[in-house]
Amino acid sequence: MLNFLRALLPRACAGCGAQLGREAGLCAACRAQLHPQLERHSPLQAETEPHLLTLGRYKGVLRRSVRALKYGGAREMARPLGQALAAGVPAEWQIAAVVAVPLHGRRQRERGYNQAELLAQEIAAQLGVPYLSLLTRTRATEQQAKRHASERAGNLKGAFRLSGTLPSGTVLLVDDVMTTGATLLACKEALAGAKLKYAVVAR
Repeated sequence: MLNFLRALLPRACAGCGAQLGREAGLCAACRAQLHPQLERHSPLQAETEPHLLTLGRYKGVLRRSVRALKYGGAREMARPLGQALAAGVPAEWQIAAVVAVPLHGRRQRERGYNQAELLAQEIAAQLGVPYLSLLTRTRATEQQAKRHASERAGNLKGAFRLSGTLPSGTVLLVDDVMTTGATLLACKEALAGAKLKYAVVAR
């Protein structure tokens, strides 16, 4: 019912508040600020080859967009954000499948969806590759943002498990925001054996 009512109301751009009529997502000016970029240095890998794709820092338009998607029920935000990320995926990565960081079942029921999954599904559609639900969250964990950096790895130790068959080729692992990288590293551990690249909206 809530989504039905939202569809009937005039919409505002999640990035700047400009009126969009009944359209959803971001205005053209805010979309123009989504610049995919590759980063060589992160906690995820030691190699110098770029392996992390992001749209920038968690501030401004990106912060407001992620918060609208994550906390505001604005599922439609996954489309412009996912499209922007997909446009930045290098052809040489040769992505075979896209996987999302999972939510715990209870939290997903409360929210109604997993924002990382919506992003991953949009990226997969744009790349023309399958979206695979390969990971399961085995236990609820404290929100990473609420924990000290030194506690984040322990908070997520053993929190994910593989629940499907790894494809041959490179897997793109998707989340909304990366801080220390602890969540993606825990997923990497569960996906042991897979060749991984990573995409996050912001960091």
